[in-house]
Amino acid sequence: MPIVPATTTNLQQAARLLRSGQLVAFPTETVYGLGGDATDDRAVAAIFAAKGRPSFNPLIVHLAEIGGMAPLVAFDSRAERLAERYWPGPLTLVLPRRTDSPVSLLASAGLDSIAVRIPAHPVALALLRAAGRPIAAPSANPSGCVSPTTARHVADGLTGTLAMILDGGPCPVGVESTVIDLTGDVPTLLRPGGITRETLEAELGPIALAKASDLGGPRSPGMLSSHYAPALPVRLDARSPRPGEALLGFGPADGAEMNLSPRGDLTEAAANLFAMLRALDQPRYSGIAVMPIPDHDLGAAINDRLRRAAAPRA
Repeated sequence: MPIVPATTTNLQQAARLLRSGQLVAFPTETVYGLGGDATDDRAVAAIFAAKGRPSFNPLIVHLAEIGGMAPLVAFDSRAERLAERYWPGPLTLVLPRRTDSPVSLLASAGLDSIAVRIPAHPVALALLRAAGRPIAAPSANPSGCVSPTTARHVADGLTGTLAMILDGGPCPVGVESTVIDLTGDVPTLLRPGGITRETLEAELGPIALAKASDLGGPRSPGMLSSHYAPALPVRLDARSPRPGEALLGFGPADGAEMNLSPRGDLTEAAANLFAMLRALDQPRYSGIAVMPIPDHDLGAAINDRLRRAAAPRA
């Protein structure tokens, strides 16, 4: 499972591997993705096997161009408006599946919808164009664990399950994409992420919030109650560590082992979140205590990840 630079030659080889049904990890602006051919049932099954991922948790399908979406999903005026404004970018749209869609049913967990997006990362876009087909790409880590924001994180978590890891450097956003369900009359936020709810409401009007328990099974990745979890227990809204705990700070934080953003910048905190949770997930600590994070803008996405990391483990 080599880590290789994202040269033209390596991108072409990665595309050939994907077309042959193998798995390739690659960077996006959010986190590293574990890519497989979304039209190949075996490749999709290999993604689930590599991650140990619950089969009812659907995958996001990535493409390089809006035009490539037409055979997969049905766009309405809302989807067209958001795609034109925010793609490429950290926004996933859950749209009605076309009856003749070539995407594996396993990729959408048997649902009548498919989650799709166009990532805003030059390596991802170059790979998707070279592959020439839809690529299912959840985060490239074991299911429920901390998402990877560097190529080394991928290699540390998914030993022996990938044909190649394309190294495009650290991911600039650091939390997964926002997921909006447009299959109903009222847009529904399934997962907060790199584009805020407030920003999207300026385009769509009021957006409802969904919980996994409302849906009879999640319609989006990242909706399981225990997710993004390090091995150590996580305690939220901590002002100071208990004996044995590592303190993950935000803003001024005396005694913090690591700090998401000493200046209280939510963008910086989002980019650091998964890498710092990984770094503190060490046997010498009894747990990870996390200082309060403001629950607005990107803070909503950060707190969503932290609540899942702190949830009782299944």
